[in-house]
Parts: sequence; structure tokens; C-alpha cells
Amino acid sequence: MEIDPASTLQRKQSAYHSLDETFEIQKEVYRGQQYSQIYFARLHMLRTLLYSLVPSWKPHVPVCTVLGLEGGKECIIVGTLYKHMKLKPTILDEYSKERSAAPLVKRHNFMHPDDHLVLEDESGRVKLGGSLLSPTSYVTGVVVALHGKETDAGDFLVQDVLEAGLPSQLEFPLKSREDKYVVLVSGLSIGSSTCNPLQFQLLVDHITGHLGDEQEQGIAAEIVHVVIAGNSVEIPHGILNRQNLASKDLSRLSEPIKELDILLTQIAAGLPLDIMPGPNDPANFALPQQPLNRCLFPGSSAYNTFRSCTNPHCFELDNIRFLGTSGQNIEDLEKYSEAKNKLEFVERTLRWRHLAPTTPNTLGCYPFTDRDPFLIESCPHVYFVGNQDEYETQLVEGSEGQLVRLICIPKFCETGTAVVLNLRNLECHTLTFGTSV
Repeated sequence: MEIDPASTLQRKQSAYHSLDETFEIQKEVYRGQQYSQIYFARLHMLRTLLYSLVPSWKPHVPVCTVLGLEGGKECIIVGTLYKHMKLKPTILDEYSKERSAAPLVKRHNFMHPDDHLVLEDESGRVKLGGSLLSPTSYVTGVVVALHGKETDAGDFLVQDVLEAGLPSQLEFPLKSREDKYVVLVSGLSIGSSTCNPLQFQLLVDHITGHLGDEQEQGIAAEIVHVVIAGNSVEIPHGILNRQNLASKDLSRLSEPIKELDILLTQIAAGLPLDIMPGPNDPANFALPQQPLNRCLFPGSSAYNTFRSCTNPHCFELDNIRFLGTSGQNIEDLEKYSEAKNKLEFVERTLRWRHLAPTTPNTLGCYPFTDRDPFLIESCPHVYFVGNQDEYETQLVEGSEGQLVRLICIPKFCETGTAVVLNLRNLECHTLTFGTSV
């Protein structure tokens, strides 16, 4: 059978540029490194920024350090917030739980009415008072500027708060007005008891143009990139029990990864693919998670379209900047603060200019000594978070006209839903695949 070239669909292309160098660890060194150094680096960078914003915020109020506070005198102090939490887990709690019939606290959230905030810099720390700065909205590690005065009790009465806000943003490219789509999917959990392989196979067939009529295939040809944001596999529980594995257990251990590689090979054969590690994947636990080893994917890694990336992950497509995580930063915020929905947590990290402010306090991270890689120095156009309970999206605007599309990607294993983003206008919608008859 002869194929008519005029009727053959050609997949659209996009220019890709990886920006993951910030999150890559070349030589891991733990000996002699302290976590205090990443706090110092964070405070230095954000304090310099906040000092530059103070003249336009409170031009006639002096700036001082915590040690330089004078009773009753209004001033501005800049430092790192620390939240005293009555229910925050400690190693002693874990020890006592083993000898207690009932758990001490609920696992989903550790908030308590007696929680209070403290601001600290290199000179000292001071307890914060007043109702303006709510402990429910902030977590340890956030750098802010506070306007207020010291009370007779020695507390700092907060009268106003200045956050770093959204950073400057590259101009949104307008030269290309054609539709191009990016597919964002997360939480495949291949190997779990709830995973339905047919659902992901249907998504793969749609992306690669093997599903639907000519109109559907025409839409599929406009998909230029796929991002898989963490938790792609789930190793069966009970296999890794600190004992030598039998040959049959070794086979069970590798089966989910082999199945994932077969599916990813189908995608990589047709279009570019980024895969990020998640908390359940065979990668390092602490952030930033390093790329999954390519030897895990002998089939898909043979294609130059396959890219194993870090978590967090930053890249540009046609000069549109993407920034995203596999969800650990938002899940940790949910444990130690409160919000009306997950998107509010996502927006807070953007306005704090920090992807994971709870590192290294309650969220594991590598002990960087000279920098904090989680600082958001340039505002993305798209900011996504994987492994969420449901799909949510919102367009956020900054004080300088920045526009950011926030996306919560649902767990595909539970919802059968992927997110599709249009590069032309940053509008997005969902693709949901059901297998019930």
C-alpha cells in the first residue's frame, strides 16, 4: 500500500532548553557540612532583595536587626520565620509511640492553637505578636520583612508584612500563534494494586496518534512534549524487608520498571519526553532528587527524545519557562500550615520566592553550603505540582504584570486524568481515560 505524503500528518516541533543545572549535585559531600549554611544563604539572598523593596514600601521607617530593637520605637526587621509547634513530631515522640496504645497526633496535620512565630537573624531572635501574622499561613524557613515595634513584654508587635513577591519574568513570546500542547501526567504508580495498565496505554495511544479518527490524530500531532512528574512506579510492599532477596523477588522488584519502560518507549519513539523522580521512585530521597538512572530504561533511553530529569525540574519550551515538582514541597506545607486548597499552597511558595521553604527543617534536602537552589530567581510562565488528589488550575498575576499558570496534576493511577497545556495562550484542560464498560 502506498502512503500519500500529502495526507500524512507531521508532528509539530518545539525548541527545548533544560535549566536543571541548579538542581544537579555533581559531587555529594556530607562530612563537615551543616544545614545552618543553607539558611544563611537563603537569608542573605532574600534579605538583599527585601532591603531593595523597603524604600517603596515604608520609606520613612528605619531598618534594624533583632538585637538593635528599642522598646516602643517603630522599625523594620528582616529575618527568617521559625514556627514553634506543640505537635511537631520529634524522635522522642516516635520512641514513645512504640510504647503507646494510641498515636499522639494525627498524621495529616500538626497545627495547634498554641503555635506561635519567631523571627530570627544572625544577631538574635524575637517572638512575634499581634493578629496580622497568622501562624496558620506561615511555616519555618520563610524570609519576610516586618514593620512593627517592640512591646514591654519583649515581643515584636507586627503591624505590616512584606513578602518577596513574584520575581521578574521573561516576556511571554508572541511570535508563535499556533496551537502546541504539552501533556503533564503524574502518579502512574505502575506496579500498585490500584493501577490499571489499560488507562495509561490509552493515554500513550492518544499521544502517539494511534487512537481516534483523523480529527483526533490531528490534535495528537500538535502535542510537542510530555512531562511525567514523579511516582511512576510502586515497588510491592513486603519485598524490601532488609533480607537477601530470592530470584523470584528480584523479578517482582523489576517488573514495574520494565513495564514502565515499555510504555515510555512508545512515547519516546514519537515525541520528546521528560521523566522526573518522585518519593516512591527508585531515586534519592532528599531534595533535589537526581535523575533516574538511564539504565532503568534500556528501551526508551535509546531515543534522544528521552530525558531523565531532576525534581524540581525547570525547562523552557519555545521560550516559555516551566517549573515544577513531584509534590513533596506542597505535601509538607499541608502538614505544617493551612490553606483553603492546594493551589493556595502553590501560590504561597511563588510569592515567597522559594520552592520548598520547609527544607531542611521538616523536608529532607542536601546540605548545600554556598547556595539555596530552591530560590525562585526568575518567574516561570507555568508552575506545576504533581501527585495531587485532584486537578486544579489558576492564573496568578504579579505586581509587575507577571502571569503564571498554576497547575495541580492529579494522580493518574487514581483518576485516569492527565493535563494538557496550550503553549499559545497557557490555557489547559484535562484528558480522562475510563476503562469501565
